[in-house]
Amino acid sequence: MASFSAALSALNALSTGIDVVGNNLANIDTTGFKDSTVSFHDLVTQSIGAGLGETQVGFGVGTPVTLRQFTQGAVQTTSGPLDAAIQGDGFFVVQDPSSGAVEYTRGGNFQVDQSGNLMTTTGEMVQGWTSQNGTVNTNGPTGDITVPTGTIKAPVATQNFSLDLNLNAQPSSTSSPNTFSTAIQVYDSLGNSHVLTVQFTQSTTPGQWNYSITVPNADVTSPFTPVTGTLSFDQNGNLTSPAATSAAPQVQIQGLSDGAADLTLNWQLYDSSGAPRISQYAQASAVSALAQDGSAAAQLVHVGIANQGQIVAQYSDGQQTVVGQLAMATIRNPESLIAVGNNNFQMSANSAIPAIGVPGTGGRGTVVGGAVESSNVDIATQFTDLIVLQRGYEANAKVVTTIDQLSQDTIALKQ
Repeated sequence: MASFSAALSALNALSTGIDVVGNNLANIDTTGFKDSTVSFHDLVTQSIGAGLGETQVGFGVGTPVTLRQFTQGAVQTTSGPLDAAIQGDGFFVVQDPSSGAVEYTRGGNFQVDQSGNLMTTTGEMVQGWTSQNGTVNTNGPTGDITVPTGTIKAPVATQNFSLDLNLNAQPSSTSSPNTFSTAIQVYDSLGNSHVLTVQFTQSTTPGQWNYSITVPNADVTSPFTPVTGTLSFDQNGNLTSPAATSAAPQVQIQGLSDGAADLTLNWQLYDSSGAPRISQYAQASAVSALAQDGSAAAQLVHVGIANQGQIVAQYSDGQQTVVGQLAMATIRNPESLIAVGNNNFQMSANSAIPAIGVPGTGGRGTVVGGAVESSNVDIATQFTDLIVLQRGYEANAKVVTTIDQLSQDTIALKQ
């Protein structure tokens, strides 16, 4: 009797549906988990009678197809500095260290092993780009990301410094000329600091100021000879000499007492657009900004993932350096991926070739640092599906018992 096999096929299919719903509910709190839906389809039907289709009876339901739903989960802020959430399409790229297989995941709760390798909580290596000589080259091949752990940032000797200030244009008397001084801290190759003092004295010639730059004699093995020069301004208070096209004034500090390399400092009087940093207006002489490109040695404080997947190291001197970049892959048909556990997916024969690049480019989603993506399982929908599947299972079980009773009645006709 066809109805018996049809009911049995329904029991098998509905049982699979209940398994899928149970798995969805079990992973309701799994980071980055994507729920699955069950798609049922009927089996071929048979025509009874003359075969013209007036009476058609089906053979039941086929093995259901499960479809992974890659809808966006809620992005929740966490206290983990290495947590990352994808907002939009895409996957993090990871590699199984034992098999070398490349896998894809939406779970962004990462950690660092004892060697500084960025990895998932289940041990897969996170793929991306690591800084080389202070530069992250995202055009090269991806690889394991290694972050600095417990390292000291080497000092950087100052090469350029600048002073943004105004010198008072009010004329001074011959006996008591207007003066103004300011100081800036620079660093040598060992990371020790030295204070440059710049003294400005208004000249008797209108629109001219003389300057003198000194360093403490205790910082050098022999007395330092001050560096002197003249600044000239036009009638509008704009710096005209030294001109923007001329070489920047230099301060050379030789024979440092700490044994560091000699310093050659370029005084940048103009910004990158050619605008002068020093003016002469009828306002009090004052400094508005100081800048120099050196730094002392600093201890690593912590490493975290910033927005767009940049891995940033923060040092004790307050400076932050990009030491790595997460890679992101987009796949045109993510529903074809095969779940392999640990929140990871692998390619199937039907999967499109992944396009790997930087988050936020090429249609890839963005990365939110210090956050994770929650499971997209909706508990209300799952319970509704569970009730429907349960009722369907009970109904088809009733069909089986009914057919069994009819079979018994048929056998009893012989007696």
